[in-house]
Amino acid sequence: MAKTPRTPPKPLAVASAPRKPGRTTTAKPRAPRVKKAPVEAAVAAEPLIAAEPSPAPPEAQPAPDIPFAFPGEDQRQMIETLSLNLARAAMTAQTAIAEAALSQADRPTALSPDPFNVGPAMNSVMTSLAARPDKLFAAQADLFNRYMDLWASTARRVSGEEPPQPSRDKRFKDPAWSENPMFDVMRQSYLVTADWMNGLVSSVEDVDPRTKRRAEFFTKLLTDAFSPSNFLASNPAALKAMAESNGESLVKGMQNFAADLERGMGSLKISQADYGKFVVGENVATAPGQVVWRDELFELIQFDAATDQQRAIPLLIFPPWINKFYILDLQPENSMIRWLSAQGFTVFVCSWVNPDVSMAGHDFDDYLEKGIYRATQKVMEQTGQDRLNTVGYCIGGTLMGAALAHMAAKGDKRVNATTFFAAQHDFEEAGDLLLFTDEHWLGQIEQQMDAAGGVLPGAAMADTFNALRANDLIWSFFVSNYLMGKEPAAFDLLFWNADQTRMPKALHMTYLRSMYGSNKLTRGEFEIGGIKVDLSKVKIPLYFQASREDHIAPMNSVYRSARAFSNADVTLTLAGSGHIAGVVNPPSAKKYQHWINPTLPSTLAEWQAGAVEHPGSWWNHWAEWLHARSGEWVAARDPHKGPLSPLEPAPGSYVKVKS
Repeated sequence: MAKTPRTPPKPLAVASAPRKPGRTTTAKPRAPRVKKAPVEAAVAAEPLIAAEPSPAPPEAQPAPDIPFAFPGEDQRQMIETLSLNLARAAMTAQTAIAEAALSQADRPTALSPDPFNVGPAMNSVMTSLAARPDKLFAAQADLFNRYMDLWASTARRVSGEEPPQPSRDKRFKDPAWSENPMFDVMRQSYLVTADWMNGLVSSVEDVDPRTKRRAEFFTKLLTDAFSPSNFLASNPAALKAMAESNGESLVKGMQNFAADLERGMGSLKISQADYGKFVVGENVATAPGQVVWRDELFELIQFDAATDQQRAIPLLIFPPWINKFYILDLQPENSMIRWLSAQGFTVFVCSWVNPDVSMAGHDFDDYLEKGIYRATQKVMEQTGQDRLNTVGYCIGGTLMGAALAHMAAKGDKRVNATTFFAAQHDFEEAGDLLLFTDEHWLGQIEQQMDAAGGVLPGAAMADTFNALRANDLIWSFFVSNYLMGKEPAAFDLLFWNADQTRMPKALHMTYLRSMYGSNKLTRGEFEIGGIKVDLSKVKIPLYFQASREDHIAPMNSVYRSARAFSNADVTLTLAGSGHIAGVVNPPSAKKYQHWINPTLPSTLAEWQAGAVEHPGSWWNHWAEWLHARSGEWVAARDPHKGPLSPLEPAPGSYVKVKS
């Protein structure tokens, strides 16, 4: 990249252009056209091309200290490069958009212009506000006062007041957002307006709570989308990157944009990680073991022993079927499966199949009988035990809880103890996912599954989860990938997050309607395997793990779920962080914290008031609980020597099937 000289170069003498035929001449020379001096590239929206002046006689040469000087060769080269790169970026984006439009031309139009039924919710909120003109007047006065405060603080900045401290908001972490008065005003103006809009919607009182929450959620989505950090012209970090690279960052960003459109086959599928850096079975999901059973619904994986002795009662993990099991086996240093093996447990995992259209009719009954019951039976056959311990993660935990109630009704005692990771059974306070489960939206998702042959495409659920944390999972990558032109990082967790699976229509609609829609499981109204199950009939030891910042299985929802097993011996631990990092937090990382309270009072607030905080991972606390319920020590088990013959090495084949 050409370097900018420290001092303006002397203007170069250039031969004047020949006079065109037929033009009148005059003895008085024309004054050269004056162009504005080039501004900093960080705020240049278009290339500036200075007209070359007519030569002046030697005695009329400009003095060296004049305020304007025409660009020298280095500056001209920089301007030319920037102009070409801006043109390249524009052409790349236009071509990508045109190709995307063509690829979508033969597809059916969107099922609904308002698939999440936001319109009626916003109409209810606006109607309520219109009926209270005093509230609207007070809100307008509040906004005016906020802007008066902003203008006053801006005036003080102009007078020499120290800039504010850098923002704690990750969107505005670049120092220029605070140090540059223009960007500081832009940032604060946005935050004032966004906070005012969100507060106005939240202030409505005479609207159905779920309707109000829907309006709040989508108002925040809207205000997040309009953050000045999401636009090139108002993002100082992106402008700086463009200036320093002479536009190369924007070219690369538009190439990333085009690649993501192509990867999404015409729909924008934002890359969250460098997917080419990971291969399942090679550098993720590498814990040694064997697939010892396979049928149409799952592969059963038995992992190798890491100790000379193991606990007699084996451990079988049921992960969620909307994701793949290797979230528990990413890298050796953060693999829960490897860690459990090192603690002396015989670890099995149910690796669910990635269903295709042939499984569209599979429902909870199939996943109970052909999943839970069959997998537990095969583990007992392989280990020679008459009972086992189980783990249910997220939706896998919902199914496991229903299965325990089904077993209790039948008098089946095969499960000795169960652990739930971020699992919900009481959906009364299930968080923002409740917003996506009204009948209008369910009708839309059902049509989407019908169009896909009876399965929910993996990307559909990923888009929903991303919307719950739009700033972290959408806009941060939009800015980094497209405006800054950066390559996504090689992050194993986000690679796994993008490796979504499909879901059978019957199973998914039952889950959404019966759990989120009607909360039937906790009410004793959910029928599975021919029985209306009752969670209060479960009496085995249970260990619940919740995460303080979980946006998918909120901690209060998990707490209510733990209390729904009213006759069980329940232990609950609250971990720091969220739905994934709160669970996958090995002790060696020494991150976050966890809280323990042996009692289970009526509310989470009471439980937290009596809980004791401990640094680091909760895994050791859980392992102590699990050891006490896993029987005596026996000789380590070899997957090759059990009654079930190994079919192939872990992680098996089902986990490698892409959606």
